Formats: sequence, C-alpha cells, structure tokens
Amino acid sequence: MNIRERTEEIENMTLSKLATHVCDTAGRQNPEPVDDLRTAFQHDRDRIIHCKSFRRLKRKTQVFLSPTGDHYRTRLTHTLEVAQIARTIARCLRFNEDLTEAISLGHDLGHTPFGHAGEHALDEICHAHPLEDGSRSFHHYEQSVRIVERLEKSGHGLNLTAEVRNGILCHTCGQQASTPEGRIVRLSDRIAYINHDIDDAERAGILREEDLPKEITEVLGHSKGERIDCLVRSTVKNSTDGWMEMDEPVQQAFDALHEFMYQSVYVNPLAKSEERKIPLIMEKLYEYALTPEHLPEDNRRIAETDGPRRAAVDYIAGMTDPYAVELFQRVYVPHSWNHV
Repeated sequence: MNIRERTEEIENMTLSKLATHVCDTAGRQNPEPVDDLRTAFQHDRDRIIHCKSFRRLKRKTQVFLSPTGDHYRTRLTHTLEVAQIARTIARCLRFNEDLTEAISLGHDLGHTPFGHAGEHALDEICHAHPLEDGSRSFHHYEQSVRIVERLEKSGHGLNLTAEVRNGILCHTCGQQASTPEGRIVRLSDRIAYINHDIDDAERAGILREEDLPKEITEVLGHSKGERIDCLVRSTVKNSTDGWMEMDEPVQQAFDALHEFMYQSVYVNPLAKSEERKIPLIMEKLYEYALTPEHLPEDNRRIAETDGPRRAAVDYIAGMTDPYAVELFQRVYVPHSWNHV
C-alpha cells in the first residue's frame, strides 16, 4: 500500500459518512494516472497554488482600491483567510479538509482587477457586446471555473476534479454546491470578507469598532477574533447534517452585520470614490484588447478558437490592478516628448 492509498484508508476510517471521500470522486474531465503520494484533492490543491492565476491574486483589490498600506487585504490574503476558516469548520465536522482547501484556494481565481467594481464593469461590457458563445454577462465565479478548465497552462487547464470545480462555481450565489465541503467554503467566504472588511475599514478610518450596532456585537462579539469564533462555533454546532446553518440569533446578527457593512463601507462615497473611474478604464482596455495583435500569445490562441471578444474579456479579467492601470496609461495617456 503506497502513501496515497494509506491516506485514502485513513479518510474512510475517520471522516463523517456525509463527507466527500476522495475514493468516490467523480473524477477529472481528462482521466490521468493517479499519484502514489497525493490524493486527487491534494493534487488539485497543489495545482491551484502553483498556477499563475493564483499568484496574480496578490495584486488584485479586495475592497479598497489599490491601497498603499501594507496591511490591507488583497484578493490573495482574503483567499488564505477563507481557507483557514473553511478548514477549521471541515475538521470539526469531520468533512474532507483537502477538498475544502482546494475549493477555497481556487474560488476567486477569476476575479477581475479593481474588485467588484471591475467585475460590474466587465459585466456591463458583456451585456453591451455579447460574447461569441452568446453570453451576455460576466461573473467571477464562472470565470474562475473557466480559468481552471480552459485558460491555465497555456490553454490546457488544470484538469481538476468535478467536486473542486463545482465548489468553485457555487461558492457565492445561486445553487448550493453538491458537496458539504463546497457549502463550507461558501459560508466561510462570507465570514471572512465581512470580518476582515471591518478590520480594513477601521484601518482606513471609515468606521470604528464602536460604530458597529450594539445589538450585533452583543451577539457576535466585540472584535474580529470574537466574531469569527462565534460564527464558526455556531456553524459547527448546527451543521452536522452537511448543510451549513447557524443558531437563529447568530444568523440574524450576521445578516444584520452584512447589511450594516453594505451601507457603511461597500457603498461609502469616501471608500469608493475612485471606483467611478473603473468603467472607463475597463471599456478602453476592452477596445484595445479586441485587436488580437495586442494580446499575449495565450490569449491570441483563445481569440482564434473562442473569438476575439471572449479573448479580450479573458485577458482583462486576468489583469492585476497595477497592470491594468499601467497598460491604460501606456496606450491612452500621452507621454512627455523628449528630443534627444
């Protein structure tokens, strides 16, 4: 028995009967030899960590656009916090940690530059200029799946298991994931971003801890750590059937906290003032990227097979914030004339 087989045997002995056992995976789109060291879900996790799209998350906006401080979250640090919360819940409930971690690490690979402002701008572009496949919308969770299925590794994709791809697709809205591990990530994503966005908003001077409504903090706690602990404990206590639930008072306070953050931070004029510039930048980058000669080699191949509008959207969605700004300036902002 090799190391992978021993790991699978331990899973079968220790995981909940409701957990997703790697031995029962629906497999990959393209069958491949099994690894003698890692299970399929462990292999998926490693492929995500080592892909280019994962590395680019470090320079993509989470909430505050291109923050200058070292301690503001980026899309990468958000992803790591989601993975930590999700693994804690999975371990407590005896669900599959490796599957949970793989979904967590891959869930935001398709996020655009400039956070949700960039996503909304690209969605408007797709609505005005339908893609060659007929799509008239852009959603980062669908783009995340496209990245792992189609775009990474020079168009070959990462060939991940069906369970990881389903968890990535269903991590934010619409249909729930088909596995409890995917449902854990969906809730962990929300727990992570609401609490770290409070932390970043305090750092930015947008709000103070004492600004949070007392009826919320009296239930959830008076610090980021207390709130996360409360939410995780309530989830573990109430989710033994594989569906993520909380005590009613905790759930009500959590929903109220989300509404408070929406009004105080997510649409705050001071925090979001620069985002009014994003639609113009995205529209001009799209116009530029429609010319295949302007695209990197991988995206030119996409233009040939999937169409130039699809390739342009893929190219822009994959940009980091600094790259998008630098390209916009290089193409559209006049440079000083220097006669030598």
